[in-house]
Amino acid sequence: MENLKAVQYGCGKMSVYTMRYMIEKGIEIVGAIDVDPSIIGKDIGEIIGRENMGVIVANDTQAKEVLQNTKPDICVVTTRSLFSEVEKPLMLCAELGINAITTCEEAFFPMNSNPKLTQKIDELAKKNNCTITGSGYQDIYWGQLVTSIAGSTHKITKIKGSSSYNVEEYGIALAEAHGAGLTIAEFDEKIASIDRISDEERQDVIEKGEYAPSYMWNVNGWLCEKLGLTVKKQTQKCVPQTYSDDIYSSTLNMTVKSGDATGMSAVVSTETEEGITIETECIGKVYGPDEYDKNVWTVEGEPTTTITVERPNTVELTCGTIVNRIPDVISAKPGYVPTEQFGELNFKQRIGN
Repeated sequence: MENLKAVQYGCGKMSVYTMRYMIEKGIEIVGAIDVDPSIIGKDIGEIIGRENMGVIVANDTQAKEVLQNTKPDICVVTTRSLFSEVEKPLMLCAELGINAITTCEEAFFPMNSNPKLTQKIDELAKKNNCTITGSGYQDIYWGQLVTSIAGSTHKITKIKGSSSYNVEEYGIALAEAHGAGLTIAEFDEKIASIDRISDEERQDVIEKGEYAPSYMWNVNGWLCEKLGLTVKKQTQKCVPQTYSDDIYSSTLNMTVKSGDATGMSAVVSTETEEGITIETECIGKVYGPDEYDKNVWTVEGEPTTTITVERPNTVELTCGTIVNRIPDVISAKPGYVPTEQFGELNFKQRIGN
């Protein structure tokens, strides 16, 4: 692909990597957008630690103008974690016929948590001949890696997964979504209580577009779709994580006191018509000095296989995945297309000139 142009939508922590990676792979960044007054007006070179590059971060209120004037091949959205929170940029891209990829975790497979909004974006993207998708760390380490192991297995009875990550590295939206900084009582009221409902009540909330899924909720849906499994029942439980000592969070700009929530563990269990159970857990929290990222998956059956990835650079891997996926997004069919339909993700030495 030649002369690819991109707009960066969201110029916080993740964009430091996505912008640099795009530039180094030959993609021209022609615009940048944010809502933070401390970032608006900056040259993107200052954000990524380079000389000025002549691209100034515009206010979110000017997003449509920026996209219309620059006509990018791709818009990279690195803002929030819930699908409803990225509705504005994704709908805008769909309206203008601009391909978009987002790090929004729910956007990885939003059809099982917010089908109404997914359909809305899908229809508009199809109408205007562009592709919208969500990707990131989960695309490989919770997705393709797992289905590749499954592909070498004769018979599967259960798939178990666990992944931990430091919410400090992703920004305030993710930290707040994990309940970091809340007391245990506040955590129970604002986060855990959401899942103390019946299956029927949960489905009603999902249909209304008001469900707040953990990241593994969407991952389990992606895995089932990729593996050709039919979901019979899916449940979720969120449990607060704590630490023995007070921990300062630079992202939250506060000290999380001992015994308060440093984040959460979310366990999602999926039963399928085919008899295969998928049980996954993601643990996102403010790390203590002795804690680190770990990704462990076990495919149980004949044979049983476990793979462990210790200390993955989760932020860089997320952003590397996003950038390497760009050609797949541009080449994909129109609509809201989850990456399970894209095929294998491959390393790209160069993407543009």
